[in-house]
Amino acid sequence: MGNFVVVTGKIPRELKEKAKKLGININKVIRKAIEDAVKEREEIILRESLNSCSEILKKIDVERITKSIREDREKR
Repeated sequence: MGNFVVVTGKIPRELKEKAKKLGININKVIRKAIEDAVKEREEIILRESLNSCSEILKKIDVERITKSIREDREKR
């Protein structure tokens, strides 16, 4: 069955019974919700990291780098 773990949570009995009557696969719903929450959090962290990198990259003097590259090429 793979590398799975059991997680538990509490919901009202009435909600579980309704879900069962409606044929809702509770495990599938929980798995999907957790996958979505993890994906969303990872995207937020990535956006924050990109914003941080963007601020750092804005401080780089492109003209100075270009000049250094040209000088280095001319020396060869």
